[in-house]
Amino acid sequence: MPVQVRIPTPLRKLTNNEELVTVAAGTVGTAIAELQSRYPGIKDRLLDEQGAVRRFVNVYVNEEDIRFLQNQQTPLKDGDEISIIPAIAGG
Repeated sequence: MPVQVRIPTPLRKLTNNEELVTVAAGTVGTAIAELQSRYPGIKDRLLDEQGAVRRFVNVYVNEEDIRFLQNQQTPLKDGDEISIIPAIAGG
């Protein structure tokens, strides 16, 4: 299933400056695994030591936060878009 993954600027150094990457995945978790196999090190930026999405990283499927769906088990279909958005802190 071809799915587009939108890579944020801070992670593009890991994807050879690609902003949009196509993966074939049935869930968000398998999409992250495919990204890791193609771009070693990206998983460590997205997931914590327990394998959960890091608190400061937001992942959306078609503009819906996966934390309110099925998290990494969120199913994907052809044409879906995953957006990875790092949280911005400030004061």
